Amino acid sequence: MSKPVDLELKKAFFELQVKMIEANKQMKDIDAKLNALMRYLQHAGITQREISTLPTGTKTYESVGRMFILTDLDAVKINLKNKELQLKTSVKELEGTKHYLEKNLKESEDNIREMVQQRKGQNNI
Repeated sequence: MSKPVDLELKKAFFELQVKMIEANKQMKDIDAKLNALMRYLQHAGITQREISTLPTGTKTYESVGRMFILTDLDAVKINLKNKELQLKTSVKELEGTKHYLEKNLKESEDNIREMVQQRKGQNNI
């Protein structure tokens, strides 16, 4: 009579393991995306610093795809600030997703530990 329960535990254990593996993979992907976004943020910050030292009236070019367009210095500064804000919101969203996945992963690990304890308890009886 304990055999169906044992099979049930094995199935649940397997499902939780799959869930943990998927969560770990997603967290690695998020870490890679966060690293890329942080580099973009660094690049935007450095560019803003360098542009701020330029005198007014300096000819500046902004990249659009594969070409560069002559753009007013103030417009370039505004575009860089907008880009930086977008990057920061993306970083916040990814960090929120990562936090949710970490919480979910911890919960899965706790469930697996609980299932193992239940199995040990059944074997002792």
